[in-house]
Amino acid sequence: MKTFSTMLKTELKLSLRGMDMFIFAICMPVVVVIILGIIYGNKPAFDGAQYTFLEQSFGAVSTIAICAGGVMGLPLVISDYRNKKILKRFKVTPIHPALILIVQVTIYMIYSIISLILIYVVATLFFQFHFAGSILQFLGAYLLVMMSIFSIGMMVGGVSPDMKIASVIASILYFPMIIFSGATLPYEVMPSSLQKVADFLPLTQGIKLLKATSLGLSAADVIFSTIVMAVLSAVCIIISIRFFKWE
Repeated sequence: MKTFSTMLKTELKLSLRGMDMFIFAICMPVVVVIILGIIYGNKPAFDGAQYTFLEQSFGAVSTIAICAGGVMGLPLVISDYRNKKILKRFKVTPIHPALILIVQVTIYMIYSIISLILIYVVATLFFQFHFAGSILQFLGAYLLVMMSIFSIGMMVGGVSPDMKIASVIASILYFPMIIFSGATLPYEVMPSSLQKVADFLPLTQGIKLLKATSLGLSAADVIFSTIVMAVLSAVCIIISIRFFKWE
């Protein structure tokens, strides 16, 4: 536990020196909430809906920080440490690769939670946001989505042979998910053909789960999404630890 605490403090200080996560994980979700609130205000999500467009989009916007940290931040940091031979030095110590991954995951979880709190406060104070679902169910779903998306980053960062390949893979995963999964461009306004394509993205299933729990919709509608998130987490975590590359 002492080793974990020491590594976490050190890595968190290093992370805070850069502005990437502050911009993409903290500022960007807040800006998206403000834009949606200004454009749609308290308009119903659709004719006859019992919730507003912003309330419908809350679960989606809350994943922006998860996607930024899990798909871009996490794999690039691990690959950068491998490139700088930092992981090679860790190899001759008792530190297990799982601990290195857990420390980085914890850092990006902190960013995601701060982002979630901020968008909730902004939406509630300025746009009369009302949380209709179960907070406990939403937080459980949020944790599952975090675990799933972060596991992808763990896998990419853990097995990529170098920084360049990790960067390419991260970009290929990040930009389609952040744009077409519904995190920034609302899923509901997409053409049906684009929605079918978006359904293949892992984050899309996570957003469907978060929307259902935040709006208090039937859990039966998102059983498939829950299974996808859970299986994805298990598979990626096993691969990231089993095939972790020190150098």
